[in-house]
Amino acid sequence: MKRHLVIATAAAAALLAGGTVTAVAVSGSGSGSTTPAAAPAAGHERQDTEDLREAGAARVTAPQAAAAALKAVPGKVSGLDLDRDRPGLVWDADVLGRDGKWHEVTLDARTARVLKQHVDHEDDDDHAGERSALNNARTDAATAARKAAAEHGTVTSVELDDDHRAKAVWEVETVTKDGTEHKLLIDPQTGTLNTAPTHDDHGDD
Repeated sequence: MKRHLVIATAAAAALLAGGTVTAVAVSGSGSGSTTPAAAPAAGHERQDTEDLREAGAARVTAPQAAAAALKAVPGKVSGLDLDRDRPGLVWDADVLGRDGKWHEVTLDARTARVLKQHVDHEDDDDHAGERSALNNARTDAATAARKAAAEHGTVTSVELDDDHRAKAVWEVETVTKDGTEHKLLIDPQTGTLNTAPTHDDHGDD
């Protein structure tokens, strides 16, 4: 979260008169503090307030969104993402249907109503590893979300990631009330939760 230093006009005048100046840290909300913000712990990072506002506005949790998506398309959820889209605040869900096809379902984040859905017609070879990992997972997306939310705030994203690691993991993003983002990894076989490495400014590991 960005912070700005503001030097009061009165303090500047005091400096001209031979006095001292005190720099006051002011957060984006305008509240003052004489103590600098603590650096985020490993695996956590400050972010802007947009995701925090979206998390606060959502009335449907990630597990509830998963359940609603599976009611529309029976199968297994491979990803959930809370996002502000053209219809408003929505959950975008990726589902591997029982029909063997990949479906994308968009849900209202306040009511869980299905706004739209369609079949993903991309080459299935692109999803071969994900399909296998999802079918073999003992921990589903909803369970991964509940596990992350129990200690790390509101879940804003769940994804079965098999692209950048030796084996697939549930990558879960949460945000706490102070705006700190947490990135967590959950083993789809054991349900073990670990903190993900902090990303750099370019979003890379």
